[in-house]
Amino acid sequence: MKSFISVIAFYFLILLPSAVWAQQTPSNKVVITGVRFAYPLVEKWIKDYKEVSPQTEIVIESRTTTDPAKYDLLIEAYEPEPSVKETREYLYLARYALLPIANSNSAFAKAYGEKGLTNELIKQIYFHDILADKSEAKSIQAPFTIYTRLQKAGAPTTFAQYFGYTQQNIKGKAIAGADEHLIKALQKDSTAISYSTPSLLYDLKTRHLISGVKIIPVDLDGNNKVNDSERIYSDLDAALLVLEQDDIKNVPIGDLHISISKINERPEALKFLLWILQNSQDDLHSFGYLKPDQKRFEREKEKFDQRALK
Repeated sequence: MKSFISVIAFYFLILLPSAVWAQQTPSNKVVITGVRFAYPLVEKWIKDYKEVSPQTEIVIESRTTTDPAKYDLLIEAYEPEPSVKETREYLYLARYALLPIANSNSAFAKAYGEKGLTNELIKQIYFHDILADKSEAKSIQAPFTIYTRLQKAGAPTTFAQYFGYTQQNIKGKAIAGADEHLIKALQKDSTAISYSTPSLLYDLKTRHLISGVKIIPVDLDGNNKVNDSERIYSDLDAALLVLEQDDIKNVPIGDLHISISKINERPEALKFLLWILQNSQDDLHSFGYLKPDQKRFEREKEKFDQRALK
């Protein structure tokens, strides 16, 4: 009997904060948080949704070192832990590429802006690897300072995992803040190199690279050299068409997903998520993202359509 009462008390403690959250938050308000580099895309969706549902108030609560205490929708750029995934329903709605970058005035940009990077060079330059054979290391032709994220985040996790490492294996100066702060640090340091996603590297209006940044081309076909067809980054739309191909190599690709609680979903949040499901895809290229895996997207679309009928 005591054990049964303990179980009931445990579930009461879990559900009470959610119930209080639901009571304290206006029924027409939806709170979103998550990865900062996706905010411009989310802001576009909020603006468009306002035209079809003007009574709904949708706000972005900016993430700091942690997520806000309470939110409805979470947009994220790395795979959640299994224990977290059990409590939320996920929609994988886009993908993002990660590219090596350098200060455009750096000696590194001059040395590798045309020559590019192979898989071996990327690993040698960016990662600590105690098992690597130092006798096979290539001579790096320019000084460089790597900038990376301090906190666990989608971009460094995806970048490292693609090449067989963890975020902790990335060399260089780990700085606090968001992915945008890596770019700002890189623009101020004439020796800086880093990695980032097209949504941050291009001016979304002109479709050209932002000032002070050079994308370093990589060996996309795995033949251990970089040719003219792999120097694709002068225009955002042209780059996205190449990066969406299934057989490219040496470009880490991560998933962008949005999720809602399974335990205490709020109707207005689910309505907005369903609207995103129907209307998000046409905006992806405009904001520098790749289309999602279409088979997976259709499966999830069907899942959420069924959920809407309940």
